[in-house]
Amino acid sequence: MMLQFPDLVKMKTKKMVFEDVYAARDSATLEQLKELSSKRRVIEESINESSFITEAIAREMYGGLTSQIQQDLHKLEEYLPLLENLIFHADLVSSNWKMFRWTLELKIRWTSVLSSSSFFNLMGPKFFQIDSLRFELGMALFLYGAFLQERALEVLPTDLVQSATFFREAAGVYHHLAQEVLPSLEPALPAERPPEAIASVSTVMSLICMAGAQGGCLLSHQ
Repeated sequence: MMLQFPDLVKMKTKKMVFEDVYAARDSATLEQLKELSSKRRVIEESINESSFITEAIAREMYGGLTSQIQQDLHKLEEYLPLLENLIFHADLVSSNWKMFRWTLELKIRWTSVLSSSSFFNLMGPKFFQIDSLRFELGMALFLYGAFLQERALEVLPTDLVQSATFFREAAGVYHHLAQEVLPSLEPALPAERPPEAIASVSTVMSLICMAGAQGGCLLSHQ
């Protein structure tokens, strides 16, 4: 029996517009910031369930992909490299107080699906604000891993081998989070932080996904 976490993809976030916060020195940089905001906007609309795009239009926009999970994976795959590029350049001027102030003004906010406060909050989902681009990267990657898990479960009834592949990919994402992304973020985390931003949680998720992959492989050989 495989452990399933269907609520992992139910993370929510608040709107961010990068070009409204970061000052661009030239038109090329401005266009890059606008593209980053555009790629994030489609993710926001999808996970916040605020998109008005019809299924037919969405299918055409994403190359004929019929699965909503596939479409969401595609959106994240377009956003993440742009975000990582921004972080790379931000790190080059990390000592600049303007960069610090601009990042504060972004107001990076995400909900948690693993926090106890999310289960008992009668006022709606609790948003955690952590003023770090690595928090944004960590939460986006965690969401990407969650969608890979969902895709693995989606194809499980019809293609055990492909399901195992998606589980392995999810395990790799969580492993990358635990080893490369979150350790540098954790010292800056407040006392009340979303579990998704903690490296040890991603380590556990990686192990769970590897178990799912191995389970799929065993079933495919029966």
